[in-house]
Amino acid sequence: MALYAIGDLHLSLGSNKPMDIFGGGWKNHLSKLSAGFELLEPEDICVLCGDISWGMSLEESLEDFRFIERLPGRKIILKGNHDYWWTTVSKMKAFFEKNDIRSIDILHNNCFTYEYAAICGTRGWLADDEFSSSQNEKITAREVLRLRASLQAAEGAAVKICFFHYPPRFKNYVCHDIIDLMNEFGVIGCYYGHLHGEGHRLAVRGMIEGINYNIISADYVGFTPQKVEYDGQ
Repeated sequence: MALYAIGDLHLSLGSNKPMDIFGGGWKNHLSKLSAGFELLEPEDICVLCGDISWGMSLEESLEDFRFIERLPGRKIILKGNHDYWWTTVSKMKAFFEKNDIRSIDILHNNCFTYEYAAICGTRGWLADDEFSSSQNEKITAREVLRLRASLQAAEGAAVKICFFHYPPRFKNYVCHDIIDLMNEFGVIGCYYGHLHGEGHRLAVRGMIEGINYNIISADYVGFTPQKVEYDGQ
């Protein structure tokens, strides 16, 4: 049994959003994802760090979820900035049950466990120039509350690992609110996506102030889930 993570699958089996036009290895990326997931065993867990489907609704994303269902292992999903299909947890769970999608769980104001580690996280946020400073502060505060709820749910776990869509650090940017919260709860690892192409150069990797940062955008990791390492594994 092992824990993996990958972000930004950008599936579009039920919508017209082919990724081939973006270059950078995205051509035939569904085949690459299928091949990459072959290393997972049925009992393994893979966290999908947002930007899962281009569908605008759950119904439009159904074929994408069926593709994920066919991949080996249990999947834990969190929201990305392009997941417009995302709705309430109760509606998503009901939709998955109705369509016999059994291998997908939802990370939202909660946590999951793997051995003695807690899987925590939320979408995160980057200050967006299209929003006012007050709007950016409001969105960041909401994401911090969601992360706090997730970390509080992990009370008692020997190890806490956080998964985000947006990077809490990149180049000269630092989201202090999220990083301070991770430090408060003793988080040891941080996995994130969102950055693509030239954006990979902005990624922060490695150990910084006790937290190990890892970029796991699909195009960065060759469309292959990356094993999550933590002390004792």
